[in-house]
Amino acid sequence: MIINTDLNILGGLSDWNLIKLFMNESINALNQDGGHRSYTAIKTDKSVQRFEKAITGTLLNFKNKEFEHIFRTMISSESISNDSLFLIFLNASNNNDLLSYLNENVYFPALYSGRVGIKTTEATACLVDLKQSEPDLQKWADSTIEITASKYLTLLKKFNLMEGSLNKTIAHTYLNDKMFVIFIYWLLTIEQKPNILESPWLKYCFLEKTSFLERIMQKKFSKFYNLNFNGEKMKIEPIISYQNIYDELTKS
Repeated sequence: MIINTDLNILGGLSDWNLIKLFMNESINALNQDGGHRSYTAIKTDKSVQRFEKAITGTLLNFKNKEFEHIFRTMISSESISNDSLFLIFLNASNNNDLLSYLNENVYFPALYSGRVGIKTTEATACLVDLKQSEPDLQKWADSTIEITASKYLTLLKKFNLMEGSLNKTIAHTYLNDKMFVIFIYWLLTIEQKPNILESPWLKYCFLEKTSFLERIMQKKFSKFYNLNFNGEKMKIEPIISYQNIYDELTKS
């Protein structure tokens, strides 16, 4: 695993419009164009620099051009919306090993077991356990681990996956049709297994396997992808290009 403190930093990000800003500009370009204060209420240059590193490393790093096109098109069109936040969450989870690990071991087990909330102590315990096997994490002080655990839950709230302040509860998330199709297209860019049903990323659609099968085989989605399913194995092929899928899904 590659361990960094991006979760800690992003959990404290107060102006998420910096994502759209840094998607097109670097901090050096901003400083040449009136400084960051022309674009954000974040006060110090040092803070903006810290956020830029975490944003570009975890939120705006792309493993392939296909997904990057969808991402940039949606952010440019919708800025920071409920739908684009889900897309940012997908990309961040694929980029950041620690976020993915906590999702896998804290958030999704709680979500799929029907629990109401997640306590900070659960995320802390998960990180403490991981610390036993990860040298980079062994360098962290206990206070850093506790802060990161708290910021992780705050970050989930920023992604609209949790609600509340002190005692956070799990939000009921259901992808609309547009985002369900975009999820499928995202999944196809990162999953190498021939049977898509074996993908560990499938849980990110917030559906149990039975419900996922029922939804993905709905006739209304047949214009977006070809589906081959024999009862055990599933193969999906996109019909519309990644350059055009967002416009196709949002056209009136």
